[in-house]
Amino acid sequence: MLDLTKLARQMQGLSQHLSLEAVASRQRLELAQQHLKNAYKCQQDLVERQEKWRDRILFANATPIEPLETCIDIPVPPKIHTVVATDGSQIAPNHHEIAYCYLLNMGRVVLYYGQNRHPLLDSLPEVFYRPEDLYMSRQWGIRTEEWMGYRRTASEAKVLAELAITAKGEVPILAMVDGSLIYWFLEQLPVDARDRILPPILEAWQQMHDAQIPLMGYLSASRNVEGMNFLRLLACPHPVPDCVSYCPNQLEKVPCKIFEPLRDTALWSTQLKPGQRGPLWRSNARILDLYLDQKVYFCYVHVGTEIARIEVPTWVAENSAILDQSLGLMLAQVQKGYGYPVAIAEAHNQAVVRGGDKARFFALLEKQMIKAGIRNVGTSYKEARKRGSIA
Repeated sequence: MLDLTKLARQMQGLSQHLSLEAVASRQRLELAQQHLKNAYKCQQDLVERQEKWRDRILFANATPIEPLETCIDIPVPPKIHTVVATDGSQIAPNHHEIAYCYLLNMGRVVLYYGQNRHPLLDSLPEVFYRPEDLYMSRQWGIRTEEWMGYRRTASEAKVLAELAITAKGEVPILAMVDGSLIYWFLEQLPVDARDRILPPILEAWQQMHDAQIPLMGYLSASRNVEGMNFLRLLACPHPVPDCVSYCPNQLEKVPCKIFEPLRDTALWSTQLKPGQRGPLWRSNARILDLYLDQKVYFCYVHVGTEIARIEVPTWVAENSAILDQSLGLMLAQVQKGYGYPVAIAEAHNQAVVRGGDKARFFALLEKQMIKAGIRNVGTSYKEARKRGSIA
């Protein structure tokens, strides 16, 4: 139980800290705005320096594909269109439950607008219980709970491609996912483990590419700083941005790190009006070298309630007509969802496994185990005691 009396004593110090941080944040934002204006005049030079020294730059940064001062009004989408989304949830394995297994639940949503068709709102559950599913990842030092999350990501992409291809007709369509298309977690995985996760994702992307179905990742409250890091090239005091030579082993205290912890969204909130997007960027994240011929591009959009980061793969970014139309469909989704894309929100609602669902899952499992002749079926004493606390 939380003791609010003891907690209240710490609130004064917290409020003072936040006040000081707000002042410092405003100063950093003003500095970033000035550097952005200066970058307008030398953008091409910065891009050339970035490309030339990319192997010597130690921080993640992106390349602007359009002028940095770009502010484009997003067009109104067609009334007749289709939006597809998937999201996943899970029941993690637990040694204290009646059986050691886990479950992935894929929420699926297809919304048809102006077509007089009923939407698809359902989920696809899959239970994993075989030794190769439960213990395979341990050979790479990956916990089963983590591996379950990685497999969920691959399943989301696979189900999305199948769903979008089935739903595709003669009207515009958009496939949406919650979160980034840059799977940063792959960097820390051994090659053998990565090869079980990334290829199915890229195969799903290729299927959507072949069907000319635009794919989009929607990031709310993005913490990304790839755009701010591009401005660090301008703030670098050295002749060239050679981090390896000039700033070795100094990733935390370097002279160009003058904006941290300012995020891209904070800067673009001062540049964009509702319904506008900023310039298109190409991410240079090193993990994208494994994406074969697919890269990830992004832009920031003022959706009315926040600055959202929108990510798209190469085939969408290189087709301006598809990109504009997709952004229009995305913005309509945000408006229909009162600040967040309704298709993604509904996919989450279909996927989420609540407490009652979990209890019914294990009750069904218990029934099947008893039917199979397994005796002494039940939870551990620890789990039973936690569920029946007398406090």
